[in-house]
Amino acid sequence: MTELLLFLAAAIRISVPYALAALGASINERGGVINIALEGMMLQGALAYTLGAFWTGDPWAGLFEDETFDPTPYAGAYVRYFVRHPTTQLMPRKVKTAFDGTGEQDRSITGIHDIAFISREKDGVKGFEVRVGGGTSIMPRVAPTLYDFVEADNGDYLKVSEAVFRIFDRQDWLRVNRARARIKVLVDKIGADAFRDLLDEELQGDWVEEREFGPELVERLRFDDDEEENAPEAPAAPVSPNGDRSQFDRFLQGNVQPQRQEGFASVEVKIERGDLTPEQFRGLAAIMREFTGGYARSTVQQNLVLRWVRDEALYEVWQRLGELGLAEAGAREITDVVSCPGTDSCKLGITSSMGLNRAIKERLEEMEISDELTRKIHIKMSGCPNGCSQHHIANIGFYGASLKIGDRQMPAYIPHIGGNFEGGEVIFGKRLKSRLPAKRVPEAVERWVRLYEAQRNDGEEFNAYAERTGAETFEAEVKDLTLPAEFSLETMQQFIDWNRSSPYKVERGEGECAI
Repeated sequence: MTELLLFLAAAIRISVPYALAALGASINERGGVINIALEGMMLQGALAYTLGAFWTGDPWAGLFEDETFDPTPYAGAYVRYFVRHPTTQLMPRKVKTAFDGTGEQDRSITGIHDIAFISREKDGVKGFEVRVGGGTSIMPRVAPTLYDFVEADNGDYLKVSEAVFRIFDRQDWLRVNRARARIKVLVDKIGADAFRDLLDEELQGDWVEEREFGPELVERLRFDDDEEENAPEAPAAPVSPNGDRSQFDRFLQGNVQPQRQEGFASVEVKIERGDLTPEQFRGLAAIMREFTGGYARSTVQQNLVLRWVRDEALYEVWQRLGELGLAEAGAREITDVVSCPGTDSCKLGITSSMGLNRAIKERLEEMEISDELTRKIHIKMSGCPNGCSQHHIANIGFYGASLKIGDRQMPAYIPHIGGNFEGGEVIFGKRLKSRLPAKRVPEAVERWVRLYEAQRNDGEEFNAYAERTGAETFEAEVKDLTLPAEFSLETMQQFIDWNRSSPYKVERGEGECAI
């Protein structure tokens, strides 16, 4: 698997995490994995309690008009400065970072990160709004804004970041319980104002003078790449649709967005459950060498955004994706279901969230949903309460649990309703007083979707409907589904998790997660 990931990073240069390039990966296509090793690519900061070399960013950074400025170069400097930095080598817990160029859209979902930076301008000077203390899991919190504006080019954003990490690193009381050893716990305990006071005091310390913060540092560390200069030429003989083009038009409507750069578009590849085969990896690499100049970025929806596709090449790209089984329309729509690995690979998993993902997607496809408002619904599920699928911020979210029935166990899920991560606002969904057996969850989803379609007001979106009708409406609609069945030959399948063949049993071990 490592070889496949390295192949993907080298051959098609996924740049979210942008750190793949910021840490030394080649910007131009020159030989794959071997070249990455030669140019100093490393995995430092990928694991343990460090500031990870991997961070969240807007997959469309630099491509849309709604951006204040592209934060990618400054994110590169941030990674280069803090990876292998003494302060960030063994903190109480890992730190998750986000950079976003559009506060109004916030496609990086900055509110659920430990530390986040949103591009701002003040009197023509570039800077960042700084947020600290967000996260999901069993203690979901939206990161408060600590500073409305911190200058970028003079290195102040790096200085403030280091002050945050120095304070966090000294909190030995957080190290006692790994489940609570996050920055959000500290911010929540003392409050945002008190934490800001700690930061202001820390920034007066002698360590600041020992550093070399300033324009020279940022200029030396920043990651600059002129993607437009490397963009592909227009195809000499573009391929165009011949005959029925309805499927292609649906793909254009659901997966393609025009860039602000005239003649180019971005294509979002819908990747079911975030899974790609080796053949699909290689096929994507070939498409990207030929049609994108080698640029792609991953998304929090487990999809892949192909950047810098010529408008004239869209039909051929769609055809090539179709050959790989990756031309499905509806990226970020209701059938684009997101899940964590669950018990497929995670030691902390309680249920098979990947299996439920497939089951829900199949049910939704059987429903043949064409309503535009219904298509906007986002569904996510995690295999445990830790929230790696970000189920808290889905319109309909689930996390794995279990039911005890006599001396047997049954896989189950706790639903959340009304979460949001779009339009610059993070809202955590309301947890329902329901515990659904895993095999009944697809039925619950269908009931809720049809209830919404039948009862909503004109133009009313799902979250507005959920707010108006209340959690009790959703609980009542599935009350009969929550009643556990006694074990028998007729009900045996309910005691077996999705994609499994043996009776369900909770088995958890030590592991890392998104607490």
